[in-house]
Amino acid sequence: MRLLNYWTIASFALTTAVLASDPKPLVTPSDLAANLKQSDLVVLDIRGDAYNNGHIPGSISAPYSLFRGPKNNPGQLSDVNLLEKHLENLGLQIDDRIVIASAGKSDTDFGAAARVYWTLKSTGFDDLAILNGGTLLWKNEGYATDKISVKPEKTELDIEFSYQWTAETDQVVSVTKGEVDAILLDARPITFYEGEKSHGAASRPGTLPNAKNYDYTSFFDEGSAAMAGITDIATLAKDLGIDNGDEVVSFCNTGHWAATNWFALSEVAGLDNIKLYPGSMVEYSNLDLPMENTPGLLKNLVKSISGN
Repeated sequence: MRLLNYWTIASFALTTAVLASDPKPLVTPSDLAANLKQSDLVVLDIRGDAYNNGHIPGSISAPYSLFRGPKNNPGQLSDVNLLEKHLENLGLQIDDRIVIASAGKSDTDFGAAARVYWTLKSTGFDDLAILNGGTLLWKNEGYATDKISVKPEKTELDIEFSYQWTAETDQVVSVTKGEVDAILLDARPITFYEGEKSHGAASRPGTLPNAKNYDYTSFFDEGSAAMAGITDIATLAKDLGIDNGDEVVSFCNTGHWAATNWFALSEVAGLDNIKLYPGSMVEYSNLDLPMENTPGLLKNLVKSISGN
């Protein structure tokens, strides 16, 4: 086990009635199967081409790439007008009950579902859930898949992006300068935090000044793609130094792993004032801004030559 003592594996089991009337952020395959034929339920399959090889019956293909930025800044916020068109083409209505299904092959897949969840919540959708364990767990638990592609009818939306759960670079800089109080939480594995590794689109390894490291994998049991349950929110908050609604900015390389930490703290633990830095270290490192745990020039040169 690599989980702290306030974590335990939980099924997050919900009754059909609860799923229908009181939305929860995580649902199990059995929860979803019991509600799959509900007319206002929409399952978004975010795997991309894998959709064509078999998917949850009735699900709509909504590739993760629709919610991501360009290669040089994958975590960049989508243009809201372009995002609106994508969501209209998916046939979404603002009052739909939406379940997001990732591949579920590893814990990193959860970040994709969490990032889509965060994006939809920030654009006004409030009845959202993630299929815990993703499509793979759905299959492994014996539920059927099909290859019938769903072609949704285009809808009309008028969305606005709420920045309630977002921290942008200028806000992050204010925190690093001590002008604004917030906890900077690095969701990456410690090798990234300590500057031993970096994302290919980042100009420098390292982390934000005064950031704490809380590896996103801490929210998963070893080898599981399903998020574990929180049994002691107070202890979790204390260990992270969160007190009385302190602002927390979750970041990683591209706002992917950080979305997992945001989701766990904001949606599962129910803590207030948890924000995601979408562009994260790729965006920040490409600006002339101070960083910590950045190796010296010689070490960086050796790393670039050796590829390590």
